[in-house]
Amino acid sequence: MSGGLASPVRSRLSPGLPPTMSFSAPLRASAASPTAPRPWREIIAPYAKPSGRHATTQLLNTGLPFLIIMAALFCGLDHGIWATLLLALPAAALVVRLFIIQHDCGHHSFFKSRRANDLLGRVIGVFTLTPYNFWRRSHAHHHATSGNLDRRGTGDVNTLTVREYLSRPTWRRLAYRLYRHPLVMFGIGPAYQFFIRHRIPTGNPLRHRQNWLSILGTNAVLAIIIAIIALTIGLRPLLLGYMPVMLIAASIGVWLFYVQHQFENTYWAGEAEWRFDTAALEGCSYYDLPRVLHWISGHIGLHHLHHLSSKIPNYRLRDCFEQNPEFWRAKRLSLLGSLRCARLAVWDEQERKLIAFRQLRRRPLASRSRLVP
Repeated sequence: MSGGLASPVRSRLSPGLPPTMSFSAPLRASAASPTAPRPWREIIAPYAKPSGRHATTQLLNTGLPFLIIMAALFCGLDHGIWATLLLALPAAALVVRLFIIQHDCGHHSFFKSRRANDLLGRVIGVFTLTPYNFWRRSHAHHHATSGNLDRRGTGDVNTLTVREYLSRPTWRRLAYRLYRHPLVMFGIGPAYQFFIRHRIPTGNPLRHRQNWLSILGTNAVLAIIIAIIALTIGLRPLLLGYMPVMLIAASIGVWLFYVQHQFENTYWAGEAEWRFDTAALEGCSYYDLPRVLHWISGHIGLHHLHHLSSKIPNYRLRDCFEQNPEFWRAKRLSLLGSLRCARLAVWDEQERKLIAFRQLRRRPLASRSRLVP
């Protein structure tokens, strides 16, 4: 076992699933139909349909508990810091689940109505400190280019190849090492992303007008909400209540995004060789979490399915996975095994896998010199 891939154990989603196997790009025939593999678009089509009933139920069983817990947290702060200590984690878990709903809205897969998706996405974006339109465009680029070595840099985790890393001057290598350090990646990085990066528009405002409107519009709504809270109950609930909740939720969210692509036997290829379905099925993990964590994360751990079709709402991902044996041959990642992924940092084009910095030091000098242009 290497790279955090789980050993042959049964899935927590469905105890009847077979041991993990690696997946090749074309879908293979199932046991029931050994000679006639089905096109993946045909398999997925019945699940890529939003349900108003499921969407409303999910919004209620996430939004209402979140509002109740946050109200209890704010009230509890009047009696001491204990409220933050007791309620911050469940509140953060519900923020993650809200973000998944917002995420589906960004793919226009949560409701049937595009307008309803965009409206709800913008509302939730205020609670998650995320400018909805800006994030949606960046995330769409991520889906269109995931695993493509020639189209890195937007909506993804910055990843260098061994050749690129070794060709950098010392100070840039140190900067990349700092960026990939777990304390930065899952601590400082999420705080920067949600509290600073999402507040500052960049680029030419004429060429990137929608991004500027999204960020500044979200900021304006947040400013109004903060002013109302400050004038009514004071800033203490925001500083000692909501800010810790968002910091925890941001770190959880970044971790989920990270392990869904940054595992040892993931997929990267140049533009000429890159294939969309291979990038989805080989470059995205099946993060096999305990059932409660699957619920909190909206089954986003079934990431190979989500990348294969972002039109599948999160509330249909589980059914799609369990009812189609073709998708059981996933690159399964266990919760414990995923912790090893935090040390992976550089894509080895020769071995076609992500490696840690310490593995570079083990390479013979002659081998390393051949990689430097």
